[in-house]
Amino acid sequence: MEITRILDAALRKAAAVWITSPGHGPRLVHAHWRADSLWVISGGTEPEVPLTDGAEVTVTVRSPSTHSHLVDAPAVAHLTEPDEETAQALRTARLNTKPEWEAVYRLEFSA
Repeated sequence: MEITRILDAALRKAAAVWITSPGHGPRLVHAHWRADSLWVISGGTEPEVPLTDGAEVTVTVRSPSTHSHLVDAPAVAHLTEPDEETAQALRTARLNTKPEWEAVYRLEFSA
């Protein structure tokens, strides 16, 4: 899938993306690219992200080095319980904090 290849290349170094969800303007959120999906944590010690299960959102990715616009991609948010390996990857991705969250969303991209 072409969008997955573009996102894979863009998100390997990006630690944050902009998410626009229904009824909300763009919001900068910390995210982690894993298994062809974007993982977003919300609540607890992390900022609340206005996502709901099944919401159709737009993910905007900017270059981590130049901050220029790279891609807008439609995705569907799925509330999920990450397996231990994914949960550890989410904790590790937050480098300077020990995140605790109330919700984890897996954003899946359409073709």
